[in-house]
Amino acid sequence: MHPQPIPNQEVRLPELQEKQVKLFIKREDAIHPYISGNKYRKLKYNLIEAKNKGFDTLLTFGGAYSNHIAATAYAGKEARLKTVGVIRGEELSSSWRENPTLKQAHENGMQFHFVSREAYRNKTHPNFLTELEENFGRFYLLPEGGTNTLAVKGCEEILTENDAQFDFICCCVGTGGTLSGLINSAKSYQTVLGFPALKGDFLKEDILKFARNDNWKLISDYHFGGYAKINKDLIDFMNQFKLKTGIPLDPIYTGKMLFGIINLIQKDFFKPGSQILAIHSGGLQGIQGMNLELKRKNLPKLDI
Repeated sequence: MHPQPIPNQEVRLPELQEKQVKLFIKREDAIHPYISGNKYRKLKYNLIEAKNKGFDTLLTFGGAYSNHIAATAYAGKEARLKTVGVIRGEELSSSWRENPTLKQAHENGMQFHFVSREAYRNKTHPNFLTELEENFGRFYLLPEGGTNTLAVKGCEEILTENDAQFDFICCCVGTGGTLSGLINSAKSYQTVLGFPALKGDFLKEDILKFARNDNWKLISDYHFGGYAKINKDLIDFMNQFKLKTGIPLDPIYTGKMLFGIINLIQKDFFKPGSQILAIHSGGLQGIQGMNLELKRKNLPKLDI
């Protein structure tokens, strides 16, 4: 996997000028056409480890529109490793071909194992893993969302010396691996803000397992009701943001983060003269699937 150079793109909006705040977006979504954003970073050292230890199969977990599933399938194909996706939701076993994420993952060689939501909750239990090994043979295990020590190591490479000018580093949070990497590599004078896409305070403990510094805080007001929850306000914001800046956002993570950042700017959270860097963690492949859901709910579509 060879990444493209990652630009920091300045966002020019009237409210930023009015509040005398500068906002840039690190376009990690441009890192690779299929293994984009933080998924590239999380997989980088795990793929090296899998090959060094002689594994020929990667096994991981995810839901219907999982960016991690899509990225692992393509990364495995590129690295000539077989991939197995344990997918949450037995009902998908008969309809996965209509799901753009799973269809693409299958085309990239991934084999699926569909399990009930109840069984999925036990995915880290030794008996469950033993059963998977009996079915699929020896495999290199990637956790759901891809977060482990090697993933955090990869995410520590997101920031470069050119990013030392920023006062705030902003990142959306799923499992906490990307945020942990940023916390570890940020300068001591920089504040790292995490915007969780899920409800609940459990993330703090997960982040503390990997984060070595205390220059961070979670902003938990912009999850829109929980993971993969979305409403018309968020859709309108994302479509307007793309129209005004040319930058597409995903509805699960980056859309919520940018909504939060702009809202905080409007509320004077950042003092005049602040420079903010927001990390675009990719995830754009999920828009197609989300638009199918929005159509079913009679909500406006997201611009692709």
